[in-house]
Amino acid sequence: MDEQVTPLPLMELTLGIPAFKALALATELELFTELAGGRSTTAAALAERHGLQPRPAELLLTACTSLGLLRLDADGAYRNTAMSEEFLVKGAPYYFGGWITLVDRHVYSAYTRLADSLRGNHPASWDPERQESLFSPDDPVVTEHFWEGMHSLSAYTGRLLADTLDFGAVGRLLDVGGGGAGFDIELCRRWPKLRATVFDLGFVCDLTRPRVAAAGLADRISFAAGDFFADPLPTGHDAVLLANILHDWDEHDARRILAACAEALPPGGLLLICESFVADDRTGPPPAALMSLNMLVEAWGRNYTAAEYSTWLRAAGLEPEGVTPFEGPGANGVLVARKP
Repeated sequence: MDEQVTPLPLMELTLGIPAFKALALATELELFTELAGGRSTTAAALAERHGLQPRPAELLLTACTSLGLLRLDADGAYRNTAMSEEFLVKGAPYYFGGWITLVDRHVYSAYTRLADSLRGNHPASWDPERQESLFSPDDPVVTEHFWEGMHSLSAYTGRLLADTLDFGAVGRLLDVGGGGAGFDIELCRRWPKLRATVFDLGFVCDLTRPRVAAAGLADRISFAAGDFFADPLPTGHDAVLLANILHDWDEHDARRILAACAEALPPGGLLLICESFVADDRTGPPPAALMSLNMLVEAWGRNYTAAEYSTWLRAAGLEPEGVTPFEGPGANGVLVARKP
């Protein structure tokens, strides 16, 4: 007998809205940080601490418990789960709250205009008629939340990349569009002989220097300010990293970036594309496909397939060596290509 089809999966999709908003609100209230180190709360205590009524406090705690963010003990106290303790406590090495806040403050409202982006083929999270790009230093949401969110997304993903790929033969790495240096910090921690250069817009470099200094890596991670569409990339590196960069741009611009990277590499140098790759048959996986849809409201690109990248890499004079998969919040693998 065929398995019965039900609308329950559709209901689960609609519950994505309250699920995410519960996570975002609890993060905004710093609930998980308040419960760090084994501390607990009750609904009454949460209500008193934040000036809430008992009913909404209890509803939020129940929602977070149902989502695996909190656990309810026999004594009626709520505590962090292992995941929340690891990733939702401010100051934790892989704090993920920056990404949650960015999605809540910057991306969430744009989806109310998804139909406009669909019909007009333009972003909705910023105004292309007033801003040159998403990365405008004049946008307070971008300067306050974007780079913090990118670091939250990149740090744990960078750790996975560092553990997945052998960087033993790479002495100097150029991180093109390196943003908050999340990948560079993790790679340098894992590979002690590695030195990295972050190439990004000047104001992004200025925002990132304190984070690198706080990580104790100012002597191994340097900065080069520039625009990869206008300025030549620095040379003298064994490998170039493009981590979640190419999906922001349409095919024409993505190929321009790849050509610039190829030009900067020495013979034998490596180009590393770390992305959430859409399957070559375009059937998924869901995180990559949905992040690709996210580019409709955020930028001009999409998440590309490994086959597409391989074609473009060969046109740029590089030889693809395949994708090494892993499962991270910001990528599902790294495509390696070599300059002959």
